[in-house]
Amino acid sequence: MIFHPTLIAGAVVVEPQRAEDERGFFARVWCESEFARHGIEVSMLQASLSHNRSAGTIRGMHFSRLPAQEGKLVRCQNGRMLDVIVDLRRDQPSYLKQVAVELDDRSHRALYIPPGVAHGFQTLVDDCDVLYMMTQAYQPELAAGVRFDDPAFGIRWPLPVSVISDRDRAYPDFVTDPRS
Repeated sequence: MIFHPTLIAGAVVVEPQRAEDERGFFARVWCESEFARHGIEVSMLQASLSHNRSAGTIRGMHFSRLPAQEGKLVRCQNGRMLDVIVDLRRDQPSYLKQVAVELDDRSHRALYIPPGVAHGFQTLVDDCDVLYMMTQAYQPELAAGVRFDDPAFGIRWPLPVSVISDRDRAYPDFVTDPRS
């Protein structure tokens, strides 16, 4: 696996290193010890799949509160998407910085998102499937978010929003919150 750091501390784009032959290719997409060698010591406890019917769908911007902040490894299994993260960790030099990475089913790249960083994505094609691996089991009472179009972040989504949940649309404007 090839690790590409981003400007957000602890967030990396993970590119599979392919072994190719006439059949196609084989590549490792998760290895706990390989992540540890790159300074990311995590165990994945849960995996979830998100199917999105329409291009322009937005999910996010989500994060989880203490004591169960979760790290995520996000990969586009089918289709193409723009994955966006915003650092909400006040103790990091990358506080309030954002990174946008296109993920698709051809490159098979993934984005590792450390705890305390908000995450969202927009699908760029119809029928887009997104696989999440998480370091914590989902706890709905600790789920939180910031608005996808909050002027504090100025995220530029490439398509008009076609579908978004009421919950994601209703998140409040960003304010510094010591619990996040």
